[in-house]
Amino acid sequence: MLPFIRSDLGELSAYTPNPGGTPDEPAPISPDRLDANESPYDLPDELKQKQAWTYLQEIESNRYPDGTYTALKQAIAEYVCESAAPEPADNITPDRITAGNGSDELIRSLIIATCLRGEGSVLVANPTFSMYAILAETLGVPVVPVGRNPTNFEIDLAAAQLAIEKTQNPPVRAVFVVHPNSPTANALTPAELDWLRSLPPQILAVIDEAYFEFSRNTVAGELHRHPNWVILRTFSKGFRLAAHRIGYAIGNPELIAALEKIRLPYNLPSFTQAAALSALRHRQQLLASVPEIIAERDKLRDALAQMPALQVWPSDANFIYLRLKDAGGADALANITQQLRAGGTLVRHTGGGLRITVGTPDENARTIQRLQLLFSR
Repeated sequence: MLPFIRSDLGELSAYTPNPGGTPDEPAPISPDRLDANESPYDLPDELKQKQAWTYLQEIESNRYPDGTYTALKQAIAEYVCESAAPEPADNITPDRITAGNGSDELIRSLIIATCLRGEGSVLVANPTFSMYAILAETLGVPVVPVGRNPTNFEIDLAAAQLAIEKTQNPPVRAVFVVHPNSPTANALTPAELDWLRSLPPQILAVIDEAYFEFSRNTVAGELHRHPNWVILRTFSKGFRLAAHRIGYAIGNPELIAALEKIRLPYNLPSFTQAAALSALRHRQQLLASVPEIIAERDKLRDALAQMPALQVWPSDANFIYLRLKDAGGADALANITQQLRAGGTLVRHTGGGLRITVGTPDENARTIQRLQLLFSR
């Protein structure tokens, strides 16, 4: 390794968006891409045409983007208030909103704001979204892992509390949870939420609601009672804007002000801002696909649950999580992943199981058929 590169980086691995393929075994042409939890549906043609018109007529390519994105923050605040039922969140104003180049940028900024310079550690409950630990490690921030109940994937709260009490140099300063969790698709339970409510004010609770449009579970109505909570959301899932890389955070104005100090100037391209504003203006049209995806999710889960070899869990998201009933180990799961890939279905092997994104009806039917074929051999 080059002598000027941090020595610890040699021990880390880069995030791999589509693991499982090799240069000698490329992905099939036009595969069913069910490995990244994206929406299976592109934007409607008329909205894409409006976006193209915006790019051609309104965006000056020689000018920097709006560095404050005031209009976008206002639109996001209105959407959060509108969708916060059953508990109202009328106090969500633009000063409680910031946006980033995907939620990943916001996760990184939150770690910088809380833990850098040896001031804190990050606690995660595995299996969960891998970028929490990856981003912390790349910043030289210690990661404190705890486990989950292997039956229902609830966080081991006793272990989490003990870890917070015992971790002192540096202490835990941020706890990351997903609601519902990825890859296991379970929403936070009342007990887990009560534990988050009990965290002391010097610990930030990051509640990632990336799959909110599918779960409809949110804690936005409680934010005014918990200045040490922040919610993350994304436009990549229900709003179908994965290509535009935009996420947002909702939190205490003082925290948001700190994140604004940390973020890079002009971090949201003009076209990304325009796409997000358009998506919010047309949210009823775009989110109309969500009930269909949920219905397909339930059909897919029911079909997979009929396969004797598989253990399949309920889902509050736009994906299914499953494991082998007979302990076949990582090699067996890797083999299934490779065989599905060879047949034209990309899935994610993670956390000791397989995560399968809900696709179109045709894609889901092919997933079922390909798995049935594998287990009939």
